[in-house]
Amino acid sequence: MKIALGADHAGYQLKDQIKQHLAGKGFELCDDGTSSAESVDYPDFARAVAHDVSERRADLGILVCGSGIGMAIAANKVDGIRAANVTTELEAQLSREHNNANVLALGARILQPDEALRIVDTWLATPFAGGRHERRVEKIAAIEKEERSAQ
Repeated sequence: MKIALGADHAGYQLKDQIKQHLAGKGFELCDDGTSSAESVDYPDFARAVAHDVSERRADLGILVCGSGIGMAIAANKVDGIRAANVTTELEAQLSREHNNANVLALGARILQPDEALRIVDTWLATPFAGGRHERRVEKIAAIEKEERSAQ
């Protein structure tokens, strides 16, 4: 499994910790930046990771900024992306089980590194439940398609 990673200046340290953690578990990784505390704009990194996932250069994406909120909002503008801003292991599990989230957004100013790593592990270990949830995810995709064609 290949995972695309991205962060802004607020999230780069946590992103690097996640990167090391996942590399140690044998995941293939694509790091879309950033790699310093120099101020950058989070939408640029959210878009890069979202396109990696939507264009199937990566199976899943993980984004980190100060809160996770901006990254999730920006990533969700890319067709086919279901980004979830997650703060607990339960939210991580449910975002995969029920929503088939393909991008995880985390807040470096919200989570301690050990919490974030547990969330990442839970998110990656949780499969999509399908069933009644499949119908709902398909409805999300239909909304996306309808909105796109209405423009």
